[in-house]
Amino acid sequence: MTVVQSELSWLAAGRARIGTHEIKGVKHNPLIVSMWEVAFQATNQKTWIRDDDTAWCGAFAGYCIAKGSDPKKIPKDFYRAKSWAEAGTSLSKPAYGCVVVFSRSGGGHVGFVVGKDQRGNIMVLGGNQSDAVNIKPFSTDRVIAYRWVGTQKLPLASRYNLPVLNSDGQVSTNEA
Repeated sequence: MTVVQSELSWLAAGRARIGTHEIKGVKHNPLIVSMWEVAFQATNQKTWIRDDDTAWCGAFAGYCIAKGSDPKKIPKDFYRAKSWAEAGTSLSKPAYGCVVVFSRSGGGHVGFVVGKDQRGNIMVLGGNQSDAVNIKPFSTDRVIAYRWVGTQKLPLASRYNLPVLNSDGQVSTNEA
């Protein structure tokens, strides 16, 4: 029997931005610029990044949490992906909707767990994944942390049963 869960509000905010991508050249995508503005406002800071050239996965995560959860759970330095490893409550394994933080050469990456694929990779809704908002498979070998940033202290037990999503199996390797 399949149990359908209502969509988490921060994931709904993120899914609404799927397809948003950087604009190459001197112009910047106003939707990405607005993600920076929302995240900076949510953390009571002046917006000092106004482009889509700066790695923006943390801005996407901050935007989603500001729109759909408790903005107090956004790290002050949200623009540093690895700062999300201290946000919310630590989880020992992935849950649907949790923040996932990855290591990568030169920094980190942050997104939201939305499932797993047939190969056991976790499927991540994130920004700045191939310069766009999308859902991509990631190897669990790169995971630094799983964090719960929902309005409840911990996710419902059913959220640990990740849905299996189709993927091409090509895991993301560099989100810079």
